[in-house]
Amino acid sequence: MADRSPSKIFAPDLLEGQVCLVSGAGTGLGLATALELASLGAVVVGCGRRPEPLEEMVAAVSEAGGKAETFAADIRDEEAVETLMDGVIERHGKLDLLVNNAGGQFLSPAEAISPKGFRTVIELNVMGTWLMTHAAATKAFIPQESGKVISVTLSPHNGMPGMVHSGAARAAVENMMRTLSIEWSRFGIRLVAVAPGQFDTETLRTKYPQEVVDNVAGTIPLGRMGTEEEMAWLMAYLASPAGDFYSGCVITMDGARDNWFGSWPPRGASDEGGEPLAEERKG
Repeated sequence: MADRSPSKIFAPDLLEGQVCLVSGAGTGLGLATALELASLGAVVVGCGRRPEPLEEMVAAVSEAGGKAETFAADIRDEEAVETLMDGVIERHGKLDLLVNNAGGQFLSPAEAISPKGFRTVIELNVMGTWLMTHAAATKAFIPQESGKVISVTLSPHNGMPGMVHSGAARAAVENMMRTLSIEWSRFGIRLVAVAPGQFDTETLRTKYPQEVVDNVAGTIPLGRMGTEEEMAWLMAYLASPAGDFYSGCVITMDGARDNWFGSWPPRGASDEGGEPLAEERKG
């Protein structure tokens, strides 16, 4: 077998022996997370509604010498989730990490969102996360008295115009993780939410208006979007022993976008001598 593609950050055997389940593992941040976890020695189980992207993920992991498998499932389907978890336990005897990455929303003015559209986003992001988390806990984490859950939400937290349905759903998930981190601490289960901001993903580049794509970096204080690798590195860190004391928290990863209130220093601002405090920002 070929050597696994090395991580740019971590020791190659950091997650050796772990079994990690990643929903939405076929594309974007989920795919990057799956590839990073596998590169560190974990067995990755990827699930999602479309089998083709998942198969491509497995092929990429296998080519690099890692181990991955797939299970096509809709996380809103209780029976499918139960079957998925039963299969993981049957094949591997345990589960170490659940990454609730699957989710979705659509950009729309609030007044144009139908009850069906709002309900769909809630069912996918809240109910889907709950079903996956509950099944992982009852079938694996509670019996083995250990386990980690990382649920992906969204930043900014101070309101996202055009995303009222997703903002409501993600807030529910963050509170879910906080509450369960208290209830299930007696079983050694750690739960956190990771709230990424604007990342340079194919979904952003192809599913959102071009004006948004062209200007989003200018709304981030660091002046750029995040990369998929940066998200994957955070997930690997939390999966490792270094992440063992993280529980009940929301980790916001957005280049300070959550704190944004405009360019700083403001354009045209000057010091007491009349000199500009900063050059005009580009981009």
